Amino acid sequence: MSISDVPIHKDISKLPETKVSKELAKHNNNDNDHYNHDIKEHINKKDHKKETDSNGLRTKILNNENIKWCILELLGPIFLTFLSFKVRFQEIDKNRQVVWDEAHFGKFGSYYIKHEFYHDVHPPLGKMLIALSEWLAGFDGHFDFESNSDYPGNVNFKFMRQFNAMFGALCTPLAFFSSKWMGLNYWSVYLITLMVTLEHSFIVLSKFILLDSMLLFFIALSFACMCKLYDLRDRQMTREWSLWMLLTGISLGCVCSVKWVGLFITSVVGLYTVLDLFKLYYDKRVGRIKYVRHWLVRIIDLIIVPFLIYLFCFKIHFSLLYKSGTGDASTNTLFQVNLEGTKIENSPRNVLFGSQVTIRSHGLSPNLLHSHPQLYPDGSGQRQITGYGHSDSNNVWEIQFSRRSIMKFDDNKKTSNSQLLGVGNGSLIRLVHNNTRSNLHSHEIPSHVSRGNYEVSGYGDDINGDSKDDWIIEIVDQLDSANPDFHKENPDLVHPISTFFRLKHADLGCYLATTGLAYPNWGFSQAEIVCKQSWSSRDKSTWWNIEDHWNDNLEVEDDYVPPKSKFWTDFILINFAMASSNNALIPDPDKYDRLASKAWEWPTLHRGLRMNHWGMDQARYFMMGSPFNTWISTLFIILFPIPVLTILIKQKRQTTLFTEEQWMSYIIQGIFPFISWLANYLPFVVMGRVTYVHHYAPALYFAIILFGSTMNYYLEKSYYYLKTAIYLILFTGCIYIYIKFSPICQGMIGPMLTYDYLKWLSSWEL
Repeated sequence: MSISDVPIHKDISKLPETKVSKELAKHNNNDNDHYNHDIKEHINKKDHKKETDSNGLRTKILNNENIKWCILELLGPIFLTFLSFKVRFQEIDKNRQVVWDEAHFGKFGSYYIKHEFYHDVHPPLGKMLIALSEWLAGFDGHFDFESNSDYPGNVNFKFMRQFNAMFGALCTPLAFFSSKWMGLNYWSVYLITLMVTLEHSFIVLSKFILLDSMLLFFIALSFACMCKLYDLRDRQMTREWSLWMLLTGISLGCVCSVKWVGLFITSVVGLYTVLDLFKLYYDKRVGRIKYVRHWLVRIIDLIIVPFLIYLFCFKIHFSLLYKSGTGDASTNTLFQVNLEGTKIENSPRNVLFGSQVTIRSHGLSPNLLHSHPQLYPDGSGQRQITGYGHSDSNNVWEIQFSRRSIMKFDDNKKTSNSQLLGVGNGSLIRLVHNNTRSNLHSHEIPSHVSRGNYEVSGYGDDINGDSKDDWIIEIVDQLDSANPDFHKENPDLVHPISTFFRLKHADLGCYLATTGLAYPNWGFSQAEIVCKQSWSSRDKSTWWNIEDHWNDNLEVEDDYVPPKSKFWTDFILINFAMASSNNALIPDPDKYDRLASKAWEWPTLHRGLRMNHWGMDQARYFMMGSPFNTWISTLFIILFPIPVLTILIKQKRQTTLFTEEQWMSYIIQGIFPFISWLANYLPFVVMGRVTYVHHYAPALYFAIILFGSTMNYYLEKSYYYLKTAIYLILFTGCIYIYIKFSPICQGMIGPMLTYDYLKWLSSWEL
């Protein structure tokens, strides 16, 4: 047998077990083990190297991301916030006089220190914060904040101004995070933040004891909260989302408690909420029960919480102002009589024929019944009957027997048989004005301001008159004394303070009433009094009560304690009084107000406002928006509808298709800033009240955001170097214009000609 005939076994392990085969198999196995070990070691080294390289790359990327986050989202906003504080705190005490509306709001703050009740057109939160700053500054309330007067050495007005400036400075981080949460790129985020930081009007409003920086802060906070809710739209009902929803409601409550213009941003947040709920309604992942929960959460956080905060501010307001003060006339008798040091004195408890009284309305316009010698310019041409809140001798009336009565007075104001007759439910009376001796009278002549009512006039005298001078007492409510030991009073008789009654005209059947409206200048802007048809005894505009009562035949009962007023009544009354005062702030056509301006002059920078005495001895401040910020944002507001229409047309033609997420992004970045600008600007265009430059501040804030977001939209797909160049030009322009015009907000001292270089428009009264 030759070697070729021997079968070859490729697997040596299967060779016959001879001595040689055993050695060969052993040797082969050793070689395989070494080979496999080498291969495995090589693979492990390769994998280890690959893993090491991957971890290193990941670590490098993470480190770069951390550095980027640290610079752009931490150090950047901190630096800009520091800059914002610096430009607002800079030489904040440069002018040591009471500047502009510090005369109002500094004084209002002092009333809280002295606990004296006052009346103003704005809700109390902002003024209570001013009072807090005065209290922290050690102010005792004994400085009257007279306009242009010097601050005394013991009044730390610098701290008060710094406290106010803090709110203005904090608008910077709010602008930053609002822009970031909207989804804008860092270029736009920083552009918006820088423009807000260096806006001249924001800076100058922050430097003084005013409400506007607080208002702007809470508006910016409310908008920032809305943007954060958008940022968390995919995590609704989580703990983080719930906290931000609650914070949104708190900020809305605060902004409305500073000024009623906070309702404008509230409407914007409400619109976003409706849009969000509309989306959830068509989301198949949201069941019916869960959808109802979404409604309940928003009702609680965005309606109930803001209202409770607003309510709570008034509760604190009433608790702090427990002494009689300058605002007594805006309230009803019950509120006034419970103030410490009230001017309403205890009087005889039973009102009689022959008594002299003052009569105050218990409606939403709580004025005293008033008359004076002046006549109506048309209508009857008889003496005017008005409502007047303040104490005055023309408020005094005498209760006489009616024209129909046969009863007469003797010399002691008693009846002919020397008996005292009380005035009670159903009594037929005649009210005679103490000074003019004319009778309270009504007839079928239309009222002068309101429609559908009869004129009330002063007619005749003690001798001359007719049956239209007669009125019938209808008692509608009696309140018990707050002293439980005081005797029970006759419910059928009229008592000062505690009896509420209606005065029904004996011939016409109408009721004496207030309308909440005011007469023109010929009536000294006093309240309109009419005779109205009222079919409900609960109509508070027809309710009256005796406030002061004099009768020499009766003794005063000193143990009488007036009933307490009700918080809800006081709350509603004060808010109505605020609204009435606000409506009364109308331009006087016979008087030129050089500080007032029209709404169209704000976005065009046609006019500014001199904030203080324009002399060379004190720093002068001129309130005006930054020309860079205002003009460029106004231009983009005008052009904004163009891209919106373009997108809608392309969408309709299906040449450009937006996803739902892209639509939401565009709506939050473009539509909502525009709506916010419109909501904060348009009301001042249509309202009849007097307007000033500072009313544009909230709208300007949103105009700046709209400009930044529009730049973000147009430059999003631009070349990097082109985008960088454009943004750097905008940054440079913003900084340059701030530096150039900084004297208008940091204070101008010296000759006025020195600042002629700033007078770009002839209408700027620099």
